[in-house]
Amino acid sequence: MKKSLLAVPLIIVIVITAALFMQRPESPGDEGDVVDEPDGVDQPPEDVTEEIGSLKGFSLSPRSYEEFGEFFEKAAEAGEVVTWAGDWGLLDEEASAPHVVEGLSGRQGLDPIVVVTYFTQGTGELVRPLNESNRQTYLEGAVQFVEAYEPSYIGFGIEVNSFWMNSEEGYEDFVGLFAEVYPLVKEASPETKVFTVFQLERMKGLHGGLFGGVNDGDLSQWGLLDDFPEADAIAFTTYPCLIHNEPSEMPEDYYTEILDHTSKEVLIVESGWFREGPEGWESDEGEQAEFVRALFDLTEGLDPSVVIWSFLYDQEVEYPFDSMGLLDVEESYLQPWEAWVGE
Repeated sequence: MKKSLLAVPLIIVIVITAALFMQRPESPGDEGDVVDEPDGVDQPPEDVTEEIGSLKGFSLSPRSYEEFGEFFEKAAEAGEVVTWAGDWGLLDEEASAPHVVEGLSGRQGLDPIVVVTYFTQGTGELVRPLNESNRQTYLEGAVQFVEAYEPSYIGFGIEVNSFWMNSEEGYEDFVGLFAEVYPLVKEASPETKVFTVFQLERMKGLHGGLFGGVNDGDLSQWGLLDDFPEADAIAFTTYPCLIHNEPSEMPEDYYTEILDHTSKEVLIVESGWFREGPEGWESDEGEQAEFVRALFDLTEGLDPSVVIWSFLYDQEVEYPFDSMGLLDVEESYLQPWEAWVGE
């Protein structure tokens, strides 16, 4: 399995949203054209924002572009949060995806969490050069965005430890940019919590299973947490199915181990388990539902503020991530959905 495998889930969110706004200038929802609405409309209700904590939700993952609005309705049936991940450079474009997602989420009483990046973590490549002009675009866009929406959370950087593995120099540049954007965001929106995102299995030194390497605690990357002393919270993506054949193989401290390395607030911004795995890693909807329950059981001691399942609906992405939706497009598999709703 390529080291870039874990880049797929968040990248597909970027692709979905980019396609939506490049090919369909109008929102597919039933509320009319939200792109031209003024900044700050449809803010999440005060009770959602003020009572945030132990919330669950999904990344932006509609069944299709035509049913984009329906996604938000379905997401609201089983969660309180929707995440959007994408290009940092879009934050200062008022008609762009993160702004529209803010509005559409608010209409369903969902709290949107935006996570932005300017690099591909699986390859170390940059979306655009980190020159002074682009650097200022990123900083100004972040300030404008949080001034407009005063979000509960905003994330900068996706799976930054995977980025470190592929480009130590690029990673060091990101650490510097994070330290620069943090005080600007806090000045513009003091209540907004700023975080960055790590890939948990990599952090733990788990490189075996479908990664094709070995699991070795001596390869852990926990020390990278020290590079972000300013962060209000630390977020993780987690895919134990790439390491373990069954949820029952996960040790009791799989998630609470995080507490040995940070006292900061923790968010899980991606999690998932496939229904269809390769030979030797076979799975089904029952096993996926088992992981849903294990996810909440094993994070109980960790008490994360937010737990996000990567896909509400199956997405056309690289195998085996393509069967990680809680629902397939026909809604034929219901055990994982029912397990999620029941938690």
